[in-house]
Amino acid sequence: MADLCHDIRGNGPVLLVVPGGAGHPMGLDALTADLAGHFTVVTYDPLGLAHGRLGLPVAEQRVEAWSDGARRVLDEVLPDGESAYVLGFSSGGIAVLDLLARHPERLRHVIAHEPPVVRVLSDAERQSAMFAEVYDTYRTAGLAAAGARLAAGLAGTPATPPESGQPLSAEEELSSPMALFLTRVLTRFTAYLPDLDALRPAPLTLAAGADSRGGPLHRTASVAAELTGSRFAEFPGGHLGAAEHPREFAANVLAALRG
Repeated sequence: MADLCHDIRGNGPVLLVVPGGAGHPMGLDALTADLAGHFTVVTYDPLGLAHGRLGLPVAEQRVEAWSDGARRVLDEVLPDGESAYVLGFSSGGIAVLDLLARHPERLRHVIAHEPPVVRVLSDAERQSAMFAEVYDTYRTAGLAAAGARLAAGLAGTPATPPESGQPLSAEEELSSPMALFLTRVLTRFTAYLPDLDALRPAPLTLAAGADSRGGPLHRTASVAAELTGSRFAEFPGGHLGAAEHPREFAANVLAALRG
């Protein structure tokens, strides 16, 4: 993608935000508004879904492409000689881990909130199979059933038989950020193994929601922090804590970045 889609608000040191899912920044407005009182918040939209590209064809996504796009955004917005803070959520959290491993030179500190890098876990095959089942459920029973299967998987609870349904049409799929996430992002990103050696000396906080305790992504963040010698922090809420508790979440971001 030649041009980069991003929004800028606030003043202060640069804080690059990389959303989760298919990269649509929905649900993050309240958080970024609060953070804009402390930072120049640059919200990256990897697929341009909030910038007029929803409904256009989307290829299967690669972690490295999101990471490279984030680096190019920083090249555009960072003054010479300065470094940036970075905050990534879920699939965006995977992208910022790759960004930190490959391009650490202009990063001050990175927070990856519940990045599903489940290959660091001892039961990686089981977790990967869960994500594959989410994809298959979408293809056989539709969006609601796949969302329910994913929610159960992230909560670490047993899956229930999916309700009958059907996937969206090809045209409808391109207009649904959730469907794009399930079909273009989920399985490729969750198969990614971060470069643990490159991340060991890095300024990094792995974060998980307090409400995610007992689920695989809380464990993933904790294990990844241990393997890299990074900080581990609990933030308010669950996987979507940034949208559920934006003010409290922003306070935790500030504490982690300034700690």
